[in-house]
Amino acid sequence: MRNYVGIKAHGGPAARADQRLIVIIGGHAGGGRKVGDIDFGPTADWWDETNIVLDWYDYLFKGVQNRFAKEKPVKLFVMGANTWREEDDWPLARAHATKYFLHSSGKANSLRGDGTLSTAAPRLESSDRYVYDPASPTPTIGGQLCCDSHLQGGPRDQRPAESRDDVLVYSTPPFAQDTEVTGPVSMELYAASSAVDTDFTAKLVDVSPDGFAKNLTEGIIRARYRDSQETPIFMNPGQAYKFTIDLWSTSNVFLRGHMLRLEVSSSNFPRFDRNMNTGEE
Repeated sequence: MRNYVGIKAHGGPAARADQRLIVIIGGHAGGGRKVGDIDFGPTADWWDETNIVLDWYDYLFKGVQNRFAKEKPVKLFVMGANTWREEDDWPLARAHATKYFLHSSGKANSLRGDGTLSTAAPRLESSDRYVYDPASPTPTIGGQLCCDSHLQGGPRDQRPAESRDDVLVYSTPPFAQDTEVTGPVSMELYAASSAVDTDFTAKLVDVSPDGFAKNLTEGIIRARYRDSQETPIFMNPGQAYKFTIDLWSTSNVFLRGHMLRLEVSSSNFPRFDRNMNTGEE
């Protein structure tokens, strides 16, 4: 997606005019209409990579007036609504960036906690705390995985991870109407640690009325690289820092009665290597 945006901004005239973007479900996590634990319906089967690539080359190199001459430049699958949609560009020009804020009385640990999400800015509130143990990291459950037979990718129920005290859980009230989230997602986290280095993770989740917590997208940051990926800088233990965690992008309709949830922790293992919090390599 960044390549698409970058080429449109900086490429040559032909490259800028002829970029196309197709955003699919699955990918490395699987293919077809069922990915992970979710059946995305019969329309998900539209994706046929071989024929699409052949049509693209026919259009690009032979001038064949096929789907790429007629359709809008962006085609994406909208989860929740489970439908394909054409768009004029990415990110969507009509989208409105929305900030959700973390709230709690200092007890957002696990599903049993009191963490909430809302568009209201926080007032004077207590900090949330958890203990991260590298010997017992938060396990990877689904997600953007590839090529490892013992790990199952795609959307999976996140409640086993959310039951842990080293996972902070923040949820909105159930939506009163269908609410679409399409575009890039990021988290600004203000945090301190007793260690000179650690990781922080964030995961965006769609929670259905029966409690099934479907992971949508996720990200991680290693504290020493909070300002630069080239120049590591350790933390001063106990000092709070701002961390920006890139959760990539998504397109999902939170159906009426569903909740938007954010999980925060310090590991997603074995998808990401554990940080031993010692400052060593």
